[in-house]
Amino acid sequence: MTAKLRVGIVGCGAGRTHLVEGYVPNAELFEVVALCDLNEERLAAVGDEFGIAGRTTSFEALLAMPEIDVIDICTPPGLHLEQSLAALAAGKHVVCEKPLVGSLAEIDVIMAAEARSAGRLMPVFQYRYGNGVAKAKAVIDAGLAGKAYAGTVETFWRRGPDYYAVPWRGKWKTELGGVLMAHAIHPHDMMTYLMGPVDRVFGRVDTRVNDIEVEDCLSASLRMQNGALVSLTATLGSADQLTRIRLAFENLTLESDHAPYRPGEADWQIIAKTPEIGAQIDAVLADWEFVPSRHTTQLRLFHQAITTGAPLPVTTADARQALELVTAIYHSSETGADIALPLDAGHPKYSGWAPAA
Repeated sequence: MTAKLRVGIVGCGAGRTHLVEGYVPNAELFEVVALCDLNEERLAAVGDEFGIAGRTTSFEALLAMPEIDVIDICTPPGLHLEQSLAALAAGKHVVCEKPLVGSLAEIDVIMAAEARSAGRLMPVFQYRYGNGVAKAKAVIDAGLAGKAYAGTVETFWRRGPDYYAVPWRGKWKTELGGVLMAHAIHPHDMMTYLMGPVDRVFGRVDTRVNDIEVEDCLSASLRMQNGALVSLTATLGSADQLTRIRLAFENLTLESDHAPYRPGEADWQIIAKTPEIGAQIDAVLADWEFVPSRHTTQLRLFHQAITTGAPLPVTTADARQALELVTAIYHSSETGADIALPLDAGHPKYSGWAPAA
């Protein structure tokens, strides 16, 4: 019989999504035993909806529950560092929503704390998972793509005054960034998941759509470590909403589904350059088993890693790579410079990417 991991969720907004997409579909692997939220009305509503008896408004009380194996952190970004460190210090495993923290310095503190702890921490990058992106990854991993040439990532979403009426959104201190940090970080992570690490970055960000502190438009040009050239474009002012990833390789071109929040779910276009390559792709995918999307698969793989000691599906090192790209784009936009990665403790934005003003 598979051992269940017992979970306490803090933050019932995004936490409800984790329940619907992650814990309920994997009920044989997890038992959510407690919820924590400062909003007692929301706490009661989510607890009643999912039949979860354990409820508290105190994060400290949640940490003190000996029956909990995993703390799932779904609070506003400005709280992630403190709560992740406390959960690791308590010996709990941690699942934490993006962005994990607000600087490279803070992620290095998290990584050091994880190394000392009996617990392991998995950042949430659920867009990596789904049947379409899994097929694309399988074809690449089979060596069929060949040399990487170029790619584009478009995150064309819409966010307006209603979205930013939530007090912590749109502010450097509490949301930690705008479209680059809070929205496009997911498609950008999908791109590096398929294309590998970034080598150099030139970027621009601007606030053109909303009356907020943080940016809501961006454009960036990347050179990948494999030599490919990739462009990133994002806005929160699009009339329609789509996420589109298109990657050109020597032997094939991949294009994602365009669903804004589930670009990995539906089948991707896999365009072979020759009939022979097409036949090899068909052979790789011949006995394909369906891969559920988003949290359903990421949390299933998390359970497997925790119970067997296997590598986590997403690691703090992956989160650091994502935050290096964020830091480099913000720094490039501020200075007009082309930025080389990786970034270490000597980088001017190591302790935070928010503008000095």
